Amino acid sequence: MIWSQRRLWWLVIWWFVASHWAVAQKPAETAPEKAPEKTPVPTSFETYDVLITNARVVDGTGNPWFRAEVAIKDGYIVRVGRKLPGRATTVVDAKGHILAPGFIDVHAHVEDIFRYPEAENFIRMGVTTLVTGNCGSSVTDVGAFLGGYKETPLTVNLATLIAHGSVRAAVMNYANREPTSEELAAMKRLVAKAMDDGAVGLSTGLIYVPGSFAKTDEIVALAEVVAAAGGLYVTHMRNEGNGVLEAIAEAITIGERAGLPVDISHLKVATPRLWGQADRALELIRAARARGLEVTVDQYAYTASSTSLESLLPDWVLAGGREEALRRLADATLRAQVKEELKANLKAKTREDFSYAVVAFYGANVDYNGKNLVEVTRLAQGTDDLDAQTEQILVMYEQGGAGMIYHTMREDDVATIMREPFTMVASDAGVRKLGLGVPHPRGYGNNARVLGRFVRELGVLRLEDAVRKMTSLPAQTFRLGRRGLVQEGFIADLVLFDDRTIQDNATYDDPHHFPTGIQAVFVRGVAVLQDGKLTGARPGQAIRRAAAGEAR
Repeated sequence: MIWSQRRLWWLVIWWFVASHWAVAQKPAETAPEKAPEKTPVPTSFETYDVLITNARVVDGTGNPWFRAEVAIKDGYIVRVGRKLPGRATTVVDAKGHILAPGFIDVHAHVEDIFRYPEAENFIRMGVTTLVTGNCGSSVTDVGAFLGGYKETPLTVNLATLIAHGSVRAAVMNYANREPTSEELAAMKRLVAKAMDDGAVGLSTGLIYVPGSFAKTDEIVALAEVVAAAGGLYVTHMRNEGNGVLEAIAEAITIGERAGLPVDISHLKVATPRLWGQADRALELIRAARARGLEVTVDQYAYTASSTSLESLLPDWVLAGGREEALRRLADATLRAQVKEELKANLKAKTREDFSYAVVAFYGANVDYNGKNLVEVTRLAQGTDDLDAQTEQILVMYEQGGAGMIYHTMREDDVATIMREPFTMVASDAGVRKLGLGVPHPRGYGNNARVLGRFVRELGVLRLEDAVRKMTSLPAQTFRLGRRGLVQEGFIADLVLFDDRTIQDNATYDDPHHFPTGIQAVFVRGVAVLQDGKLTGARPGQAIRRAAAGEAR
C-alpha cells in the first residue's frame, strides 16, 4: 500500500517535471508582424455563406480554366476545390458557366456615384470595383468623398485618384502660367493630404485646361509626393493624335524622374495619319519596361472616344475660366482667329469636316443628340460649309457646351493594343441614366464587348487573358489588395457569366441597353445581381491606399 502511494507520487512528480521541460524547449512567441489577416480554412463541419458549384473557374492569373466549387464565408473565398466538404446557407449552381473575379474598372468618372448608388450599368457589366478621379479631374477632399459610404452604401467598391487639374484649379484657378514656389508648395500639400486620406495615385488630363497649362517639371514635382506615399501616376496624355509618340515619351519621363509606376489612360491612335502604326507607340512602352519602369496602359474596346465639346477649342481661349472664354469669343477678331485655328486643326487631322464628331448630350437642344456636327450645323444654320461648322461649335459652347463622341480610331489598332500583356480593360465611363442623351456605348457594354467580340468572335485574346486584363492586372497595378483572383483568402468579388452568349447590346445610335450573358455578380460575397436582376444589396466598400509599410 505504502509502495503504491510512493509510486503514484513519483509518477506525478515525473509528469510535472517532464511537462515543464517541454514548455521550456518551445520557442518564445513573438508579436505578430503587420500582415494581411488570413482567412481561416473551414472544417468539414463548417457552414459556408455561399457555395458555388459546377463552375468553370477562370481565376484571373491567365491560367486555363478549371472545374471547381468555390466557398464563401464572411466576404472571403475560403475554399476552392473539386468537391468541397461542409454545408452552405446558399448554393449557386453555375451550370458549367465561367466564374471569374469581379471586373475592376480602373478608368471611371463617377464623382457623382453617391447620387446613383446602384451603379447599375457597371454591375451589369460584371464590374465590382471602380477607380475614379481620372483625366485630371477629381474631388480634392478624398477623405470626405470616400467617407460617403457611411451615409450612402454602394453596390460597388470604390477607389480614387487625386487629380492634378483639380488641385491646380483650387490653387491657381485657370491661370495659363507656371506656378510660383508658394503655389507649387500649396499643390504639394493638397496632394499629400489626399494621399494620406487614401488616394491611390495622381492623375493628369493634359489636353484639358488647366492641366494643359502645366509643364513637365510641375507634374514631376507633384508625382514625387505621390511616389513617396507609394502611389502611381495615371495620365490622359497631352496628345493622342499626331503627337501621341511625344506624349508617351513625356509620360515615361515623368515616371522615371519621379520614381513611380505609370499608367497611360485609354491608349489609342486617334489620327488617320498614324492608323495602322499602334506598334510604334507600344514599342516606346516596351522599351521603358525593359529599362525597369513599370508602365501599363488601359483601353476601352471601341473606335470612338468621348469627351467635351470644349476640347476642340484652343487652350488660350479657355484660360482664366468660362467667363474669360466667353469674353474672348464676343470679340469679332478673336472669334475669327479661333475659327481659323479650328479649321487648321481639322486639316492637321487630315479631315475635311466635323462629321466625325457626334453630339452625345446637348442641354440647350436635345434634338441635336445623336447627330454629327455637320448635320447639326445644317439644322441650325441652313448650310453646312466649314465656316458654318466652326461657328456652330462656338455657338454650342456659348450655350453651355455639349458632351461629344469622336470617331477617331480603327479597330485593328484597338486589337493591337489589346494584345499587349500590360494592357488593362477600362470603360472611361460614368454612371449611366437610362434614356438620358445618346452617350458612348462603352458605359453599358465595354467588358462584355471584349469577351464577346474580341475573344469569341475575333479571337484577338484568349478568354483567360481577357479576364486577367480585367482583374488581377488592375488589382496589381493599382495595389487594390486581395482582389482580382479566385483564390483562398481573397475578397469574394466574383462574376458568373456564359462565355458562349455574353455580348454587348449598346450601339452608338441606340446605347441604352445592358449586356446579356452575365448571370450573377457578388461583391464581398453578397449577390448584387442574381438571375439577371439587381438584388438591392449594397455591400461595396471604400478602398484606400495603405500607408507605407501597412497592410490594406
